[in-house]
Amino acid sequence: MNPTLISTLAALAGALIGGLASLGSSWLTQWIQQRERNREHVRSRREALFTDFINEASRLYGDALSHEKDDVLDMVQLYAIVGRIRLISCDRVVTSAERTLDSIVDTYLAPNKSLHELRTLMAEGKMDFLVQFSEAARYELDVLPRTPPWAAPSRSPSDVLHALPALRSGRGADIPKVG
Repeated sequence: MNPTLISTLAALAGALIGGLASLGSSWLTQWIQQRERNREHVRSRREALFTDFINEASRLYGDALSHEKDDVLDMVQLYAIVGRIRLISCDRVVTSAERTLDSIVDTYLAPNKSLHELRTLMAEGKMDFLVQFSEAARYELDVLPRTPPWAAPSRSPSDVLHALPALRSGRGADIPKVG
C-alpha cells in the first residue's frame, strides 16, 4: 500500500473522529442545558400553582373566620386549584392540600370568631392551617425529581398502559401507585 495513501487516510480518519467528538460534545451540552431549562420551567409552574393555592386558601380561611356559610360557590376556585395540583404533584402535596381544604370547610361551618378568639387561636398556634401544605410543597420543589408523575422512571410501560383505561373511564383509583 502506498505510504501517502495511508497518511492521507489517517489524517481523514483523525479529522472525522475529531469532528464527531466535537459534534457529540456540543450536542450533549445543548441537551443538558435544554433539560435544565425544561426542569426549571416545570419547577416555576409548580411554584406558581402552589402560590395560587396558598393565596386562595388564605383568602378563604380569612373569610371563613368571620362568615358562617353553607355555600360552596366560594370554594370552587380552590377546588379547581387542588385538581390542578393532583395532576402534577406527589401524594404528600395532594393530601396536605385536601387537609387544608377540609380545614377551611370546617372553619366555614363553625361559628364566627371574634378578634379576641382570633388572638387566642394565634397564641396557641392553631391558625397555622397551611404549615403542612407549605412543607410538602417545599419538599416537592427541593427534593423530588422535577419530572411529571407519568414520566417517573420507577413507572414501567405496563403500569402506564394499565392506567390508560382507568383514566379514560375516570376511575383514578385503578392507577397503580409508584413506590
